[in-house]
Amino acid sequence: MITVHHLENSRSQRVVWLLEELSLQYEVVQYERDPQSASAPESLKAIHPLGKSPILCDGDLVVAESGAIIEYLLDTYDPDFQLRPFAGQALLDYRYWLHFAEGSLMPLLVMKLVLMKVPENPMPFFIKPIAKMLMTKIQENFILPRLAPQLSYIEARLQQHKWLAGDAFSAADIQMSFPLIASKSRVDLSAYPYILNYIKALEAQPGFINAVKKVGAFKTL
Repeated sequence: MITVHHLENSRSQRVVWLLEELSLQYEVVQYERDPQSASAPESLKAIHPLGKSPILCDGDLVVAESGAIIEYLLDTYDPDFQLRPFAGQALLDYRYWLHFAEGSLMPLLVMKLVLMKVPENPMPFFIKPIAKMLMTKIQENFILPRLAPQLSYIEARLQQHKWLAGDAFSAADIQMSFPLIASKSRVDLSAYPYILNYIKALEAQPGFINAVKKVGAFKTL
């Protein structure tokens, strides 16, 4: 039996979505975040030493990290290449976007989220304006100048192709779903109509809808 160790409001929603697309039988073990820190519970460390979600167990095998889980599931359960290209430029594009999600886009969004929460943390009243000013400067001078070109690159790609790896939906689209859906509440996407339409297309996929029914929709932390 395949088991997904799912932390609420996390990247592991993508793993459930992929399992739905592959029509596999699986079970979900739910974990709740700490209400104060929003961290994963210590009990997840009994499954994997780092205690981070997603974690997938398939029999005695334990696989962590979203990209590694996706590659494992497709190598094992997608012999007909229904959710990935098998050769040529499409395969290279697929691999690029599969790793771009966590390697390039998501780190900037996480940094942005952390900085947005700085003024909300308890601190002396006379420190808060300084903290807010520093947060704004870091976002303006570091994060946004790096995030904007990435979004423009994705926008240009989606002007040319319906899906990121080409004309066929793939697991790379599932992997990219989390940072793009998360970015809606952190970044003004009004200048990126193709990204907004792409997000709508992702959220309309039957596998996505079924995953949301089972583990809930993503909400910004």
